[in-house]
Amino acid sequence: SSQNTELPAGLMLGAGTKVVATQKEFSQGNMLTTENSLDMMIEGPGFFEILQPDGNIAYTRNGQFMLNEEGQIVTPGSGHVLQPTITIPPDAQSITISSEGEISVRINGQAENTVVGQLTVSNFINPQGLEPVGQNLYRESGVSGAPIQGTPGVDGLGMVRQGALETSNVNVTEELVNLIESQRIYEMNSKVISAVDQMMSFVTQQL
Repeated sequence: SSQNTELPAGLMLGAGTKVVATQKEFSQGNMLTTENSLDMMIEGPGFFEILQPDGNIAYTRNGQFMLNEEGQIVTPGSGHVLQPTITIPPDAQSITISSEGEISVRINGQAENTVVGQLTVSNFINPQGLEPVGQNLYRESGVSGAPIQGTPGVDGLGMVRQGALETSNVNVTEELVNLIESQRIYEMNSKVISAVDQMMSFVTQQL
């Protein structure tokens, strides 16, 4: 614009809209049964607790886990340790995880399972306020509030389902319909803007 351009009070160049935030969707996804005894799904509200290299705790709904060389339950790829740290004995023949998060193993030669750890999960007053840090991990923030830690299935926390993973909670058909509706609204607004522009051009020419 030129130096002689005058703008109404309170109006800045480039006025318009921009994205200032995106809303996170933590509604329950569908259950996918797997063959991995370390795969876990939280059925209900809650997040698994993951120890990051910097010592901070991150939170995730992704329940895909494996064992590292020390027998600790960790996330695949990055190897972040599930909290609280639970170590599976090297001679364990099988792993059982109850809906309340109790982890037990069957040792060769023993008639009964041996309990080796207890999972905890955390929830937040405002999960939408969690800060994403990548790899399906989130950190608490001032907006999310402090984590509320507890035993799965207790005090409103979700239960753990062994050998299952939570799939995407996105309904493709519904989102496609929303996309089409948004496109139509955009086209309608474009036509309105074009009509107003033509009217302004006509008025200007008559002056």
